[in-house]
Amino acid sequence: MQWIDQNTWPRAEHFALFSGVSNPFYSTTFRVDVTNLYEYTKARGISFYYSLTYLVSHAINQVENFRYVLEEGKVGLLERRIPSFTDMKKGSDLFHIVSMGCEGTMEEFCRAAREKSMTQVGLLDQSAETSQLIYISCLPWMDLTGCTNERDLDPDDTIPRITWGKFVSEGERKTLGMSVEVNHRLVDGIHIGQFYQHLQKAIDQLH
Repeated sequence: MQWIDQNTWPRAEHFALFSGVSNPFYSTTFRVDVTNLYEYTKARGISFYYSLTYLVSHAINQVENFRYVLEEGKVGLLERRIPSFTDMKKGSDLFHIVSMGCEGTMEEFCRAAREKSMTQVGLLDQSAETSQLIYISCLPWMDLTGCTNERDLDPDDTIPRITWGKFVSEGERKTLGMSVEVNHRLVDGIHIGQFYQHLQKAIDQLH
């Protein structure tokens, strides 16, 4: 963790402005072209969901503002965030939450995620609940056009919440709606745009 000197921090004025509102959270939804990812995962027999979780996590970590955290009134910069994603076991309509590091290649992460999900007992591992997480979920039954998330209205909550829906065909392309919910004290629209650009570039470069 690298602590930020708020006296010289370029964002100090913006941070103070949005610290003065009772609900500093906002969300936005945009479309992502996942054609390459769909073809890549289908050809290799790996999970589309786990693969997108991997790419989302790496894209988040490329944008500094997404790695800011608030602890006891201080602003810190994480080295990286790790995904905490919902999943369902076959034959069940109840989800559980898997938290794990995003290590190795995408294929290696997919294998590790599947194994951890299948062997996990219980809804979630409370010991893994830290400010380092990215909350990730999916609504594969519908085309997502917007999303909000449950939360305690703690203005120091800095965990990004990312959700996407089913992919739909648009001509020869496949796209999906992705929602990103953040704390405006630390993350502006430009940073969400940077995340989108990193994610779309990573998908487009798959071959």
